[in-house]
Amino acid sequence: MLVVDLSRALAGPHAGMMLGDLGARVIKVERPDGGDDSRAWGPPFVTAGEEQVSTYFLSCNRNKESVALDLKDDADRAMLTELVRRADVLIENFRPGTLDRLGFDPARLEELNPRLVLLSISGFGHDGPEARRAGYDQILQGEAGLMSLTGADAATPQKVGVPIGDLLGGIHGVVGVLAGLVERERTGRGSVVRTSLLSSIVGVLAFQATRWTVGGESPRAIGNQHPSIAPYGAFRCNDGVVQISVGSDALWRAFAPIVGVDPEEERWGTNGRRVADRDALIAHIEAAFSRSSRDELLETLGAAGVPAGKVRTVDEVFAWDQALSQGLALGVHHDVLGDLTLQGGPLRMFDFDGTETGRVQHDAPPLLGEHTQSIREWLAS
Repeated sequence: MLVVDLSRALAGPHAGMMLGDLGARVIKVERPDGGDDSRAWGPPFVTAGEEQVSTYFLSCNRNKESVALDLKDDADRAMLTELVRRADVLIENFRPGTLDRLGFDPARLEELNPRLVLLSISGFGHDGPEARRAGYDQILQGEAGLMSLTGADAATPQKVGVPIGDLLGGIHGVVGVLAGLVERERTGRGSVVRTSLLSSIVGVLAFQATRWTVGGESPRAIGNQHPSIAPYGAFRCNDGVVQISVGSDALWRAFAPIVGVDPEEERWGTNGRRVADRDALIAHIEAAFSRSSRDELLETLGAAGVPAGKVRTVDEVFAWDQALSQGLALGVHHDVLGDLTLQGGPLRMFDFDGTETGRVQHDAPPLLGEHTQSIREWLAS
């Protein structure tokens, strides 16, 4: 599969990287004057000689080639035209209408390549009264309701610690692309796949959405506790925080004796009563936990079969044997920076005999225009 990636920043590049991880050839088309916006996002940057590379850019552009094209230049637009003719997938995340003005509206793309699957990712959607608004991740986290659910309380809305709207937009875009490619096998024709940061966030509001649309209850942030299950969340102990998930009555019966509670007592005997009396329950649990260290509690909870865990920092995650066992740290060689470690992708593919079949060797994110000449020669051959 050949993917031509016209996108920049994060949502589109993340989609292109996922397709590259799955084995596609991904050609990233960038502006000659600076390339993808994220090449300038930092610090931190990594410097080698005169080259300064953004760690942000490195996070979302592995397994790609880079060509530098000025899409207002006739010769460069002709090169893009030839790439489109050969492509299976085209990714773009311009504001709605921008690709049309560059001469690549859907009708023209279909004329060039009727088997093309076009993925378009926008901020607020491709139609509707606010379609042309600029859609950056944090703005959409707020507009789509996510920030109202995140934070210590309703008065202190918080963004998620990663650009989750961009990432979800890329992931949902890949799902749509794969569906488009399957449909193409049936019909022989391509299609246009559209998603947005707005729809991607609203689409994963999950039970928080139906609390309002069905239950008539507009949810608000309550910190590190679950709004519908108790006890479920983060609890202080004498040297840090332990997270527990008591998600059933059976787990409550295993957990309650650890904190000196009769699991059958009426006050907290059902999940509904525990949720209604959450503040008192939290206070009781933290008083009991205050006598133990995090590691002692995790050992006790584990022995009782109660789901529990640490709150790890990012550096601790990448030193954790379990994370490493899942291929979540990838070694790549960058032509300027040398050997690098990048985060790995979330999917692994196997034969039924257990043989791993997915991409084994990964390529470092490219330098700007690194492959322009070789791809020109390939198109001319």
